[in-house]
Amino acid sequence: MRFTFGQPERAAAELRAVLPPHVVSGVEWSTLKREPSSVVDPELRETESDLLFSARFSGGRPLLFYVLLEHQSSVDRWMALRMLRYVVRQLEHWRKEHPGSALLPVIIPLVLYHGPGGGWSAPRRMEELFDVPGEGEVLEGWNALVPRFEYLLDDLTTEREESLLARPGPPVVRLSLLALVYGRSEDLVQRLPGWAALVAQVHSSPNGVDDLNVVFHYLLRVADDAAQDATVGMLKSAVGAQRAEELMTTWFDKHFEHWRQKVRLEAQAEGRAEGKAEGKAEGEAKGKAESVLRILAARGIPVDEQSRQRILSCKDLETLDRWFDEALKATSLADVLEDLAQ
Repeated sequence: MRFTFGQPERAAAELRAVLPPHVVSGVEWSTLKREPSSVVDPELRETESDLLFSARFSGGRPLLFYVLLEHQSSVDRWMALRMLRYVVRQLEHWRKEHPGSALLPVIIPLVLYHGPGGGWSAPRRMEELFDVPGEGEVLEGWNALVPRFEYLLDDLTTEREESLLARPGPPVVRLSLLALVYGRSEDLVQRLPGWAALVAQVHSSPNGVDDLNVVFHYLLRVADDAAQDATVGMLKSAVGAQRAEELMTTWFDKHFEHWRQKVRLEAQAEGRAEGKAEGKAEGEAKGKAESVLRILAARGIPVDEQSRQRILSCKDLETLDRWFDEALKATSLADVLEDLAQ
């Protein structure tokens, strides 16, 4: 959800919801801006993404917010160590950019977690990761000798739906948080009707179409089949059937182009693999026909058995290419097989 939280106004809503009151009151929020920096380890970029923001305290001192969006399903026990490493990298970068400064800026690290595997249970303080002896005053004495560091945590898995709906900030922030928390849940279908008013607010706000596309895309990607259908239904009830169709078309046009190229390459690969047995052209035709059926299924367009056999038996590659292109934007089977009656 970098798109949602990457904008300062939306990031401010998240930060103000989790920061201690003395920090919230001491920041000049009008100075908050996003910085072009990422220090996430390359091997972890599929499960997390990070955002860096700068602002100023009321007295003019610089302040940095480092936000890590955690997408993995399991809790990482070593998050404190990893966050410390990321914060040190940001500080080293800041020193290079400000060689004349004698002091470092305060960096406030925040982990935003929404994994379906349960609440966050990893230590948030570095000293909890060290094997030190004793307890009480003895333990405190040892802890004074090890690196001290703590990150803030917004554990969305512990938040009730009502509290997320009541959070301040732009409507798209609340809708995004709900999608992150409940997108994979078994009761998403039952929850969606309660979001209709919020969806309508997002739609009517500036850049509402782009915002809905992002949330809609996320839900279609992570939800099960029944929830996907319910998502489309909720969208129609909130913004109207025609507008919902426009949003769906926009989403498919944008996101199926990559799949389009992928399945074409797969079809070519299948054609080469089956070339010896049934000829290259027949293999390619089979792969393209199956791709057409896959897209129609993804768009929720029913295909009767006669039409299915018509598509699978077609050997003309140009016809299959045309059907493929039409399937990406079709709203009914007739849009694809316009010549079926012939």
